[in-house]
Amino acid sequence: MIQVHGVLPWVLFNAFVLMMLAIDLGIFHREAHEVPVREALGWTVIWIGLSQIFNFGVYRFMGPEASLQFLTAYLVEYALSVDNIFIFVLLFGYFKVPRKYQHRVLFWGIIGAILFRGSMIALGAALLERFEWVIYIFGAFLLVTGIRMAMSGDENIEVEANPIIRGLRKFVPISSEYHGQKFIVREHHAGVLRWVVTPMFVVLMMIETTDLIFALDSIPAVFAVTRDPFLVYTSNLFAILGLRSLYFLLSGVIHKFHFLKVGLSVILVFVGAKMLIHHYYEIPTLASLGVIGGVLLVAGMASWLFPKEAEKNSPITPEERPIRDPETRRAGEKRKK
Repeated sequence: MIQVHGVLPWVLFNAFVLMMLAIDLGIFHREAHEVPVREALGWTVIWIGLSQIFNFGVYRFMGPEASLQFLTAYLVEYALSVDNIFIFVLLFGYFKVPRKYQHRVLFWGIIGAILFRGSMIALGAALLERFEWVIYIFGAFLLVTGIRMAMSGDENIEVEANPIIRGLRKFVPISSEYHGQKFIVREHHAGVLRWVVTPMFVVLMMIETTDLIFALDSIPAVFAVTRDPFLVYTSNLFAILGLRSLYFLLSGVIHKFHFLKVGLSVILVFVGAKMLIHHYYEIPTLASLGVIGGVLLVAGMASWLFPKEAEKNSPITPEERPIRDPETRRAGEKRKK
């Protein structure tokens, strides 16, 4: 198995990630704005292109097998990250987050996801290196998760059931209104000026917790493709960094891909089975890539050929109360006048 030695590749890659995040927030999204489809498409192409340029470097310095492993791991992570988009759509709809502020929430959500996933990958790599039998636990977990995903219905947002949100409501005052793109503000309550968190912060916490839950599936799935921590880490981060632009590109049509969840469940079952039988038969990386790509292609074509009879434009029910954004409300009042 080919692995990266030394800290220099890790330092260079993380420096590249920090530079791209600084460019993203400091130049292209310094001012809050609604991300149009054309811009989202452009950034999606950029992130996919950068991932493949990086993969060319993997090919040159680590060999063709490592390159194929990175491509397969990236495809697995990118495919499973699409499931996050369903949750983003539901969360932003539930909390009525103005579209011009959604990028800021996702940006800081990505920062948290990088830290969480980096820690989980390091832990997973250490466990697999010391305890080989852990791979069977990962495989069984993915197998059960894939079956449960196939049998489950549509996702529901249960905000009050989230332990972090319950803790926030119990110990931290939460504003009833948005304050632009701020997460923490000072408000007057009973004549006293105090710090409160805004609904933007609540949404950020929900995104962080749901991503952590999804990582429990995706990271073991990538370890089924490669045991190299560097390839697992870099493929994960490239998929996560491209997730924001993919959300803005697909958020309006993601509900039409109703067979995608079935496809993702098949992928989880496949990689889980791959882990469980690896001692007896090692499925070639190229064959894994073909299966994963084929499943995604079939799921996408099936969704297009057999659309649902009744497609809802929004997953939000009419009785859910919108959270007001003062800037949007004032703009509306001016238009009425």
